[in-house]
Amino acid sequence: MSFKKLSIIVPAYNENKTICFVLNKLKQVELLDNIEKEIIIVNDCSTDGTDEVIKNYIAQNRMMNIQYAFHTVNQGKGAAIHTGIKIATGDYLVVQDSDLEYDPHEYNQLIKPVLDSFADVVYGSRFMGGNAHRILFFWHTIGNKFLTLLSNMFTNLNLTDMETGYKLFNANMLKSLTLKEKRFGFEPEVTAKISRIPKVRIYEVGISYYGRTYEEGKKINWADGFRAIWCIIKYNLWAKNKGKYLHTTVRKDK
Repeated sequence: MSFKKLSIIVPAYNENKTICFVLNKLKQVELLDNIEKEIIIVNDCSTDGTDEVIKNYIAQNRMMNIQYAFHTVNQGKGAAIHTGIKIATGDYLVVQDSDLEYDPHEYNQLIKPVLDSFADVVYGSRFMGGNAHRILFFWHTIGNKFLTLLSNMFTNLNLTDMETGYKLFNANMLKSLTLKEKRFGFEPEVTAKISRIPKVRIYEVGISYYGRTYEEGKKINWADGFRAIWCIIKYNLWAKNKGKYLHTTVRKDK
């Protein structure tokens, strides 16, 4: 598959203080092989003036390829990503949070395994490589590693960071999935479902991580961690058992 355009999905909820910094970084990024950028901002019904900030930015940067969607009801990050996937016209897609925890200048690290014809999907790991990582919450890190381990046990992958916000997907593969999770359950759900695509090639590269504190606007919490466990079980163990049951039923009818 050719790689001429990258769709960058930017879910935003009450990010009026950081959204312009992210968009400026996206504006500056030059992708390998002159790959075109398509920026898709999905405002998940922000109430802090984010909508006005985004519209002003677009008006002042008309040369940028920016698509803008607005949810009239707050639905969650996963729902914003679903909207972005539907709009996207690129050959590959990546999600860019609007909180500056991830550096868009590292897109090329994710893109390279694809251009080298090795990968269909590339995860950016915060737990491998020698890149900069902000030192923050011990238990949050332990929780991420536990969720990754649990996910790996079901998917039979050897990821180091299933919960990473940087995942690069072959657009056709991602669009072929029926995704349901509307909040942070997107990460374990998409990992479970993408891993079951026949002959999918998944790679992982080290990335930087500039994490935020809750005072700085971090939104994920312990309840999302429990939801992630539920999603891992639901979209791995139960989904496989359901598939086996349906397959057995069809064979009996014959």
